[in-house]
Amino acid sequence: MTTLTRFAMMYRERETLPLRTRLLFTFGAVGALHAAAVVLLLAGMFASPVPGTGSEQPLALGLVLTAYLAGVKHSYDWDHLAAIDNSTRTFVAQRQEPVSVGFAFSLGHSSVVILAGVLLVAGATMVGQLMQSDSAGNAVLGLIGSGVSGSFLLAMGMFNGSAFLQAAKMYWSARAGGAINLEDLEAKGLVARLLARPLTRVRRPRHIYVIGFLFGLGFDTATNIGLLVMTTAASLAGVSPLALVALPLAFTAAMTLCDSLNGVVMMRMYRSALLNPRRRLGFNAAVTGISALSALFIAVITLAGFSKAAFRLDDPLTGWLGAVDLGDAGLLLVILLLAVWGLAVLHGRRRISG
Repeated sequence: MTTLTRFAMMYRERETLPLRTRLLFTFGAVGALHAAAVVLLLAGMFASPVPGTGSEQPLALGLVLTAYLAGVKHSYDWDHLAAIDNSTRTFVAQRQEPVSVGFAFSLGHSSVVILAGVLLVAGATMVGQLMQSDSAGNAVLGLIGSGVSGSFLLAMGMFNGSAFLQAAKMYWSARAGGAINLEDLEAKGLVARLLARPLTRVRRPRHIYVIGFLFGLGFDTATNIGLLVMTTAASLAGVSPLALVALPLAFTAAMTLCDSLNGVVMMRMYRSALLNPRRRLGFNAAVTGISALSALFIAVITLAGFSKAAFRLDDPLTGWLGAVDLGDAGLLLVILLLAVWGLAVLHGRRRISG
């Protein structure tokens, strides 16, 4: 059996691998992205385009560090968190252990940035034209990205919102002394039935890669635009092409690291809620409700932007929704979820000690 055949068999059977092994594969891939960015940076720094000068070296290092920090910041945008959290909750409800949801989404999202960065370094003027906010190409890509992301988050938010209603109903029933039927935690009702078939298209964490890619099609975030502009400016300043390619790779490495950690933390949080429902009914309802509400909120913002661009709307409501800072809101969402988790852990320990 050849090495390629063994690798193909392992790829097909990866869902049956132990949790620790899949975690090693996921974060090993994140480490490989970091290593690739460092190697390209070092190769570019010591391959000065102007013989006998090294003025490009500090500039290249500073730009790569800036790109890395931009990737960290971008990973905490609320649309990232809402997509990863709601997808993770859905997979956990299906009794999966989705360790790579965050990695797959982030890699898909940043693949657009890597492709655009490589094309810029190669001298493709098409990418520069797409970056212009008034170009037809930018408008089309923006509509595709916002339409897909808004629709996906709306479906996830409604589906998990149905699960939240079931969890809240069971929680209050248990508080009143009623019987607990664990099957009642599943999303039910008309909304769940309508969304069941579309969401079956997303059966495994790897399918989230496509969702992430489509999310990133529109160059509509300040981070993405800033990174591509930075790449263009650095090329004009004489930075080595190898160091320029390291910019989108550093951005990707940082974003995949943070999104992977977010996905694993959310997996543990939801598993804690769903696998111990008799003890954590309130926690289950709280985290499911927060995730569903966040997805619906971002869906409204995204689809409002889509409608504004597609139908050339000029009203104060869509203008206000478009001005919401998803980065600041994302940090608030992280703090809120961690606070709920922390309170649940403290409450559980008190019950055990009591």
